[in-house]
Amino acid sequence: MAKTVKRRKITPHDLFKLRIITGLAMSPDEKRVAYGVERIDPTANKYFQNISVLDITSGESRQFTHGDHNDGQPVWSPDGCQMAFISTREKKTGIYLMPSAGGAERKLLEIEGTLASLQWTPNGRHLVFALRYSDSHFIKDEKKKEEPPVFRHITRLFYRLDGEGFLPKDTFQVYALDVTSAELRQITKGKRDNISPHVSPDGRWVAYTSNRAKDPDLDSLRDDLFVVPFKGGRERRIATPAGPVTNPKFSYDGRMIAYIGHANPDDTGVTNLHVWSVGLNGRPAAKDLMPGFDRMAVGQAISDTSDAHAEAQLEWSADNKQILFLSSDTGAVNFYSVPARSGKPTRLFKGKCHIRGFSVNGTNRTAALMYADLDNPGDIIICPVSYGAEKRAKQMTKLNPFLKAEIAPSQTKEVWFKSFDGTDVQGWLVTPPGFNPKRRYPSILEIHGGPRTQYAFTFFHEMRYLAACGYVVFYTNPRGGSSRGETWGEAISGGWGDLDYRDCMAAADWLENQKFVDPRRMGITGGSYGGYMTNWIIGHTHRFRAAVTQRSVVDLKSFFGSSDMGFFLRKNFNGFPWTNPENYEKCSPITYFRNIKTPVLILHNERDLRCNIEQAEQMFATLKVMGKKVEFVRFPDEPHGLSRHGRPDRRIARLEWIRKWFDRYLKR
Repeated sequence: MAKTVKRRKITPHDLFKLRIITGLAMSPDEKRVAYGVERIDPTANKYFQNISVLDITSGESRQFTHGDHNDGQPVWSPDGCQMAFISTREKKTGIYLMPSAGGAERKLLEIEGTLASLQWTPNGRHLVFALRYSDSHFIKDEKKKEEPPVFRHITRLFYRLDGEGFLPKDTFQVYALDVTSAELRQITKGKRDNISPHVSPDGRWVAYTSNRAKDPDLDSLRDDLFVVPFKGGRERRIATPAGPVTNPKFSYDGRMIAYIGHANPDDTGVTNLHVWSVGLNGRPAAKDLMPGFDRMAVGQAISDTSDAHAEAQLEWSADNKQILFLSSDTGAVNFYSVPARSGKPTRLFKGKCHIRGFSVNGTNRTAALMYADLDNPGDIIICPVSYGAEKRAKQMTKLNPFLKAEIAPSQTKEVWFKSFDGTDVQGWLVTPPGFNPKRRYPSILEIHGGPRTQYAFTFFHEMRYLAACGYVVFYTNPRGGSSRGETWGEAISGGWGDLDYRDCMAAADWLENQKFVDPRRMGITGGSYGGYMTNWIIGHTHRFRAAVTQRSVVDLKSFFGSSDMGFFLRKNFNGFPWTNPENYEKCSPITYFRNIKTPVLILHNERDLRCNIEQAEQMFATLKVMGKKVEFVRFPDEPHGLSRHGRPDRRIARLEWIRKWFDRYLKR
């Protein structure tokens, strides 16, 4: 008789047990899938990533790379006999080569810098990629590489990026690496970034994108598409409408290039990114292949178990008749195709799930998907590349079996409710393990960041942990977010704090009206834009008994200059702080801080360049002088994305601070 295992509640330290898929690559014979798996080493307090290979026929996986390294972006050689990958070891990044059957790895290149878009040439003789050297690469004295510079001379508006810090003086350029001699050759040059390279099937051309606007920082969405001979030579621009151009891919016959983009260079983040195509010689002209599709052709879902929330990916079918991509729709991210001649997209894999990425190769009959849902942080699904693929899909991995075997389940269910004007709003309700509907629980309303993102049918460790602590957790997708069309996203352009606030209050109304929720013990939290909304809400209502604001926006006028991308606010607030100061002041939460009565905990990261810590400092000083109940927790050395990929002990500390603050005010 089998012994019954008593399940326990999920804890912050379960982060150390999670295994997260970071990428995957189908082999040319469609029999194997290479994939990265990230783990946390509790002793080192660091993340490490290795590559494994799945045999689709047997269902067995074997670890391909080993050691405390970060190995990723695996790519199979055209004959399937070798695999190249990028690895970061001892502060340097390299390209390594290894027989696909396993064996000794060979280092082809090691640099101080960043590598991206790794791929093989069709003849298997070269690897092509984008490379940007770090400033330290050019310093010959090894001792000086550890020292900060004497000064930094800034001339560009976009000179730093959250998570990276100050950007190097070098630009991304396209390079080719000979896999036999390890000789490195630069293909493109110039003072502008040349990124996202893709080699034509005949090996003659390399397509890439570059922003050649007079000021690419102010006109960041004016990308151009170029091709250059692989052997070197003069680049040629291929005409596309003004707007973003990403992920160019040659068709298998080499005649066409598909890309993801749109034709609105003044977009506020709501114009639908679609699949476009253009002829190699500019004929036929560039066109949107899915003009009537009121959704984004990218994945837009946030989670605390993956970094990305805008998965832009496309691939041609082997017969050149279809183009495969991901799309977000009402809380789901699914796998689609669109006819290469244009037409209505088809959802190949349909489900209440989050497809985080896909890979096809060879004849494109089989796809490998990175599949996540409300109960699963991510596994590999194999399915046919055809309509109704979910009915014939097969799960090939079980990377986190402890979640089902050890953890007491917290039920998460989709909820729809009406806003003030009758608009339907989507949300998810998480109830504690052992939930008793006859009890009255304290509750927490969570608000997502962005705002151009979405909560989705995907695993969220934070929500489950707070539910395990005895809270009913409710998270929703108010207007201004993504995945419900351009009108939905455009609803808050020109100013935040109106329709989005009303939708959040409608969510609070719905939550308060549930018989199992104690209306006197409701809390609220959110990060980034969700932190903005938390600040806004407690300045406009006293219905919440406690609040935790995280990496938030407080004063839009100072945010304009202190954020790495604050200058984009002009597109969302009808001008600049000096041309429309009234709107910036009206929409800034700090304007209403005198109204706050809710005890508030401020969480912020000291190296956050997206929402600079000066925002939190302003809030703390203002509320403290006003005599409000406020405390401030600062996380050293952490960028904006602490909750997703910060140092593990700090991620745990963050969760514990949130829990302790709500326990103090909602459980007494």
